[in-house]
Amino acid sequence: MTKETNSRRKHALRRRPVALGAAAVAVAGAIAVPVVAQATQGDPASDPTLQKAFAAAAAEFHVPPQVLLAVAYEQSAWDAHKGQHSVSGGYGPMHLTDVTPEMIAGGSAGMAGRAEATKLAKGEDKHTLRTAAKLSGLPVDKVRTDPSANIRAGAALLASYQKELNGKTSNNPNDWYGAVARYSQATVRQGASAFANRVFDTMKKGVTRKTDDGETVRLTADGEVTPATSQMKALKLPSAKATTEPECPPTLDCTFVPAAPGNGQVSDRPANGIRIDQIVIHDTESPYESAIATFQDPSSSTSAHYVVRSSDGAVTQMVPTKNLGFHSGNYSTNLHSIGIEHEGYAAHGATWYTQSEYRATAELVKYLAKRFDIPLDRQHIIGHDNVLAPADRFTKDQHWDPGPSWDWERFMGLVGAPLRGRHGVGPVGSAVTIAPDFTRNEQTMELCPQDDGTGATKECTTVRQASNFIRLRTEPRADAPLFAEQSIHPNEPGTDRVSDWGSAAQAGQQFVVAGKKGDWTAIWYSGSKVWFHNPRGRFTIPARDVTIVRPAGTESLKVFGTSYPNAEEYPEGLSPSTQAPLSMYSVPAGQAYVATAEPTPTDDFFPSSGKVVFGAEKMYTIQYGHKTALIHADEVNATGR
Repeated sequence: MTKETNSRRKHALRRRPVALGAAAVAVAGAIAVPVVAQATQGDPASDPTLQKAFAAAAAEFHVPPQVLLAVAYEQSAWDAHKGQHSVSGGYGPMHLTDVTPEMIAGGSAGMAGRAEATKLAKGEDKHTLRTAAKLSGLPVDKVRTDPSANIRAGAALLASYQKELNGKTSNNPNDWYGAVARYSQATVRQGASAFANRVFDTMKKGVTRKTDDGETVRLTADGEVTPATSQMKALKLPSAKATTEPECPPTLDCTFVPAAPGNGQVSDRPANGIRIDQIVIHDTESPYESAIATFQDPSSSTSAHYVVRSSDGAVTQMVPTKNLGFHSGNYSTNLHSIGIEHEGYAAHGATWYTQSEYRATAELVKYLAKRFDIPLDRQHIIGHDNVLAPADRFTKDQHWDPGPSWDWERFMGLVGAPLRGRHGVGPVGSAVTIAPDFTRNEQTMELCPQDDGTGATKECTTVRQASNFIRLRTEPRADAPLFAEQSIHPNEPGTDRVSDWGSAAQAGQQFVVAGKKGDWTAIWYSGSKVWFHNPRGRFTIPARDVTIVRPAGTESLKVFGTSYPNAEEYPEGLSPSTQAPLSMYSVPAGQAYVATAEPTPTDDFFPSSGKVVFGAEKMYTIQYGHKTALIHADEVNATGR
C-alpha cells in the first residue's frame, strides 16, 4: 500500500524486504526528506545528466523547468529505479504507468491466479506511459528504461494537459496548476488538488536530493509562486463526498474519505458468509495526507480500510468494513481481513509510532474485534510482515512493515490482551509464545539507505534499538550463522539488516519447542530447526490452549499462500481462481507447528455478481516462520496442548 507523495508512496507503500546480497532494494522510490535548496541550479554545462535532461525536456515542450522538476519529485523523488516499475506500475522519474495483469497479481490486491487482474489493468490512468511515448515520438521501451526519455515523455504529457485546459503553454509556473492536478490521474477534486498543492509547495521550498543513481538534482526555491487554483474548475472532477458514516468507536476523531472504487471490491462481509477474522497492521512510509491521496488515486490499485495519523491519532476510514481493501498483497488475506495503515516509517518506527497512534489504533481494534468476533491475540492481529505471498513469483517481494519498532507487547496490552504468563520453556514438543520485552530487548541492526523511506540515511550504518523480535541461529551458539529465510537468502546466511525479517521470531508468535541445550532453545521455524539464546526462558512464555499440528504421514506437507476451492467446485460460468503450493516452503515429517485457529473452508469471491464459493476442503493457518502459512487440514494430526 508506505508511502509520501502520490507515486513516491506507491513505490514505498508496501514495505518490501531487501533482496539481501550485494545490491539490496528494500523500498523502491522511498520518500526523501526534502532539503531546502540554498544554491542556484548552477552552470548548465556542469550539471549532471539528469539535471540537463529536465532542462532540455522543459525547453522542448515549453514547460517551466521548476514545474517539471517538482512534478517529478512528487512522483518519484527523481529516482529512475533502473528501469523497474513501481508497485503501481509506474516507470522512471516521471512515474509514467504501464500496468499489466501481472503487476496487479503481485501488488496490494494480491490477485495471483485470479481472472479479474486483467480487468483491473485496464484504463487510461494505468497506461500514461504509452500516451506520453506517442506524444513525444519516443519508443515505448525507451520511455520505460531510459531516464532522459522518460523525462522527455513526461514533459510532453504534462504539456498536452496544459494545452487541453488553457489552449497553450505558458512560461509562468502559476498557470500550470490545472495541468499538474490532471497529471495526478486522480478522479476526484480533493485528490487532484492535494497533489497539485504538494507540487507547488515543493517549488516554494526547493529541494536538493541525491538520486538512486548517485546524481544530485536541485530545484531552487521560489517563495513567490502563487498557483492559479481556480483552474481546478476546468477539470470538472467530482467532489469526494463522505456518503458513509465512519465505522469507529465514538472516542476517536474519525472521518470517512472514500478510496477510489477500483482500489478495492464491494462486498457484504460478513453477511454473505465471508468471515472477517484478521486485522492487519501496516505503516504508510509517507505522510498521512499522502497515504490518503494514494488510496484515492485509481492508478495505485491499493487501499486500506483505515489510516491513522502519528501526531494525534486521528483516523480516516477509506473503505467500508463490509468491502475488501487491497492492502496486504494476498487476496485470501484481503478477503478475510481489515487493514489499518499507520503514518510512519518502518526504519524509524520508534519515532513515528506515538502514544496517540497506539491508543487510537487500540480503541479501533477493540471496536472491530468485538463487532466481528475477532480474537484479540497475535494470531489474529498481525502485521503486514506476517502475510505470506500468494504465489512463488512474488515471494522475493514480501513486505516487512510495520517493522521491528512496532511494540507488539505494548499494543496487545492496550487492546486488553497482554502476553501474560510466567517466563520459561516447557518440554520438547510443547509450544511457547515469544515475549522478548520490547523496551529491554535492544538489537543491533544495519540500516541502509534502501531501508529508509524518509531518505535520511545516506550510507549503511549500525543502529541499536528496542525491538519486537529475537534473532534465530542455525546452531546453539552466539557465533552461528543467522537462519537464512528461503525467499530472501537462497544461497547465503541471514543478516542483521533492519529489513531482514527472515530470522526474526516476533513478540506474540507461537512455535513448538524442537530442542533445548543449556541456555539455548530450538523451535521449528520455516521448515527448519533454529536456535535462540533463552537463558532461564527469559524470552518465552509456555503457551496454553493451543493446537499443534504435525504431518500425518511420512511425506512433507505442501505450504500455500492462498485458500481457494478446487476448480471443479466452482459453479458453471465462474472462472476458478488457481493456486499452487509455494515450492520453497514445506513442513517436513517430524516437525510441528502451532495452528492459529480452527481449520476453515476454502473460499472465493466474485464481486461482479456478489457470489461466494465455498470448497469442501479445510485448511489450517499455522505460524510457519515470521509469516503465517496455509496447509490442508486432512494431511495433519492435530493435538491440543
